[in-house]
Amino acid sequence: MTAIILLLVFAVTICLSVPVAAGLGIATAVTLVLDEIPLFMMVQRMMTQINTFTVMAILFFMLSGEIMCKGTMTEKLISWAEALVGHIRGGLAIAGGVAAGFFSALSGSSAATCASIGTIMIGKMEQRGYPRDYSSGVIASSGITGIVIPPSVTLVVYGVVTGTSVRKLFAAGIAPGILMSAAMCVLSYFISKKNNFGQIQEFSLKKLWETTREGIFVLIMPAIVLGGIYGGVFTPNEASVVAAVYAYILTKFKDKALPWKVMKEVLLKSIVNTAVVLFVMQTAAGFSWVLTNARVPHLLGELSASLGDSKVIFLILVNLLLLVTGCLVTGSGAVSILAPILLPVAVGYGIDPIFLGALMIVNLSIGYITPPVGVDLYIAGSIGKVPVENVIKHVMPYLILLLVLLVFITYVPAFTMFLPNLMK
Repeated sequence: MTAIILLLVFAVTICLSVPVAAGLGIATAVTLVLDEIPLFMMVQRMMTQINTFTVMAILFFMLSGEIMCKGTMTEKLISWAEALVGHIRGGLAIAGGVAAGFFSALSGSSAATCASIGTIMIGKMEQRGYPRDYSSGVIASSGITGIVIPPSVTLVVYGVVTGTSVRKLFAAGIAPGILMSAAMCVLSYFISKKNNFGQIQEFSLKKLWETTREGIFVLIMPAIVLGGIYGGVFTPNEASVVAAVYAYILTKFKDKALPWKVMKEVLLKSIVNTAVVLFVMQTAAGFSWVLTNARVPHLLGELSASLGDSKVIFLILVNLLLLVTGCLVTGSGAVSILAPILLPVAVGYGIDPIFLGALMIVNLSIGYITPPVGVDLYIAGSIGKVPVENVIKHVMPYLILLLVLLVFITYVPAFTMFLPNLMK
């Protein structure tokens, strides 16, 4: 009964458009009052959740992403990607996917990736003969890798709430993220070829060399950050600071694009966004604690057992739960709520916590292009000045492809775990 009350109150807050963090807190507080449990228990859980050094990485990865949006890094990435694949049918759509993949490895955010790449690419694609609706759809789809490819802020959140190694989680996000990005680029090629979208430009080795030389400091940034982590040079926390400092140096001194007035805005936005994530993590901690005390993990295990007591059935249930949740709650919030509940059940089935984290992130990334929340849908629609319904229409082929890839990632765990296992 406790769990039902909790979920009903939370559902009501969502329907009333109450922010997720506040909705989680209200639902938890109401349930505790009705069950006559002291509210200080909720406060205690909230403070314990973020009482870890790892949360520092969230702020600095967000700061890094915000700084990069202010300079010419995105333009350099896109110019390089266009020089690389612009001679292929659908080359500019593919270039958008390639640039989004690289930007994901710099920002750790799906929304930032979609907004940064979309601001430049959607208009450019229209000039090259791509329908604006399609351009918005392909950029929205490409942007979802922002929370999969490390350094993903959502993976950091999973690491914090489950006590799992962020270093290994980052390794687990690499293969699925690259697969998703590459597969969407291939699909863009076939869609463009079928519909005769876009103009093909002549391949120029000289232009590729020039754009590579111009963007080399941006292109090597993922290698510096991730290479430093896996080479044992610095921890993920230290890597977040390195990323922010590196982005600042490039933007401030090379691009000359970060005056103090703009930097203050960047700092404020990063702090506010980090505060939102931490508040969600805190209120979700109380929410998950109530569900755990109501024996919800045990009930999930019993439900899975009643349907066959197999890992296959359990993973189907997990995917369905995460896909539905991703339609309503964005990545960090969903992870904060569900990870503590799903983890003990998953471990009981012999599922590695690292793999579960990667699987959760892949599922929840799909939610960024799934109504009604679908953050990337609204960002791309707003940038492209097209109705969201039109964006959804062109996102559908990519959504179907991603669901197929999800099945592969779910039932071929060795693909995801290859890199993390090398670190043992």
